[in-house]
Amino acid sequence: MPDNGCMQRPDIRNVAIIAHVDHGKTTLVDGMLRQSRIFRDNQHVEERVMDSNDLERERGITIMAKNTAVTYRGVKINIVDTPGHADFGGEVERIMNMVDGVLLLVDAVDGPMPQTKFVLRQALRRGHRAILVVNKIDRPQARPNHVLNETFDLFLDLGATEEQAEFPTLYTNAILGTASADHRHDGTTLEPLFDAIIDRIPGPDVDPAAPAQLLVTTTTYDDYIGRIAVGRLQSGTLRKGQAVARIDHQGGITSAKITQLFTFNGLAREEVDEATAGDIVAIAGVEAGIGDTIADAADPRPLPPIRVEEPTLRMTFSVNNSPFAGREGKFVTSRKLRERLYAELERDVALRVADSDSADTLVVSGRGELHLAILIETMRREGYEFQVSRPEVILKEVDGETQEPYEQLEIEVAQEELGAVVELAGRRRGTLKDMKYRDDGMVHAVYKIPTRGLLGLRQAFLTATRGRGVMNTLIEGYGPMTGAIATRELGSLIAFEDGTTTTFGLNAAQDRGQLFLNPGVEVYEGMVVGQHIRERDLEVNVVRKKHLTNMRSSNSDIAAKLDGIRELSLDDAVEFLADDELLEVTPKAYRIRKRILTKQDRDRAIGQMKRAAGVAS
Repeated sequence: MPDNGCMQRPDIRNVAIIAHVDHGKTTLVDGMLRQSRIFRDNQHVEERVMDSNDLERERGITIMAKNTAVTYRGVKINIVDTPGHADFGGEVERIMNMVDGVLLLVDAVDGPMPQTKFVLRQALRRGHRAILVVNKIDRPQARPNHVLNETFDLFLDLGATEEQAEFPTLYTNAILGTASADHRHDGTTLEPLFDAIIDRIPGPDVDPAAPAQLLVTTTTYDDYIGRIAVGRLQSGTLRKGQAVARIDHQGGITSAKITQLFTFNGLAREEVDEATAGDIVAIAGVEAGIGDTIADAADPRPLPPIRVEEPTLRMTFSVNNSPFAGREGKFVTSRKLRERLYAELERDVALRVADSDSADTLVVSGRGELHLAILIETMRREGYEFQVSRPEVILKEVDGETQEPYEQLEIEVAQEELGAVVELAGRRRGTLKDMKYRDDGMVHAVYKIPTRGLLGLRQAFLTATRGRGVMNTLIEGYGPMTGAIATRELGSLIAFEDGTTTTFGLNAAQDRGQLFLNPGVEVYEGMVVGQHIRERDLEVNVVRKKHLTNMRSSNSDIAAKLDGIRELSLDDAVEFLADDELLEVTPKAYRIRKRILTKQDRDRAIGQMKRAAGVAS
């Protein structure tokens, strides 16, 4: 964009809210919307209104970046609510192109967390200014001064400029909708926060006379008007009915016409006839993907495409071929699976999909276990039936050396549970970088650990800390390969034959380990029904019925008591998988199974592997 026509637009502020998971970011946006009088007095408004899909509401996290806008003192404030989890960093890296500043929201007890660092680094790299918002100031253990000092140190560690490090600080209670510049005095409204945004965050630099340029940052779909491209108009003016050019990543130019043009007002898109540079707009009628440029047809100039960090994990998605295949799913063919996964690429720039040697198997790469688990759960709810493999890390060749991804692992545990956690991290090749003892009896430790060591760690960590520990991770980059890591220490309990589980059969099997199924569940040979107490796998007969000889013996079956059945969530099931296992996913259930279902075939395959290893040695 040429400098000679540049000006700063005073009537708009584009700001992103960044924070760690569960620090109150979406709740704060709720408060800002309510106090800006977006809603009618008698209008019913759900809590966490920006978490728009069911998955976000259930998990209490933001997965997709979303736009909203409020007007304060005659200035339109475009707000982008961003994911707080590093697995959705692709969303974060995109939306930083749209904004000129950020609200950094941190918990008054926890302070800045790993994911906060990841997102803040992206903002500072682009030269954005920040406003620190210390939320949950009403918590009894609140440490506002300590959190402020920690955040200042974080800015310096991330290479903030002198101007960026001089950030204003506000103390908020998002639930009550109050903000104050002094933590010793409670606020009454969020007006101090609105004032800080207008005073601290600069208006967008624009050139209204230059040809129109818009970088597509997100896309949505509307049943009535088709695909909608969203992005910030960098220069020029766009009008309804205007002829434009779509420029793709390779520089190819396609002609198009804007059928509808929208800006944001509150939670709604508002149709307009014209939009000028600096505003965040939505365009219908142009079949553009994320990273494409929508430009003036008479003078098409591309903007730099969006670049995101490479994926670190991959897993295979394939057609379900279990004995229960096709019973529960609406979309079960390889064609439907392929169409759905490639369609996801248009929305999620951090995802990669590639064909494999098999026609019915695709390799899907993502930023972490949660990133891939959210995709699996979304497809399951849409009616897809398929099976996935255990996640594996993506290795790189650097100067002839094989390297693997590493992550920063931050944990918080009670002092009496520290020993078990240190042993756990050590077994998974974690290197201790820092450890601090807190006044409340908790210990904060920072490890550098291979991503391989994180696979299956969460459940073991929760067991070691009795569910009270907190762990967070952040991608650090690639480094030399470490030695072997045993991420799965116990074997599986495998169904011996087809049938329906019985209390009698499960009662006999529960002495062998932890069961995953209740009575009355259909199983097939080779399906995993629990976790063995030893390293090797074990076949168990969970469908066995008690032979009745008289009334007394039939009544004695009622006395059979089952210990606690562990019902696996999707995340637990993905984490539990061994290399020779698959997760069968359907709209109604997920089942862990062996790749080779019959015991005879598994024993034969193991024998062949041993013979091959003996020949190789």
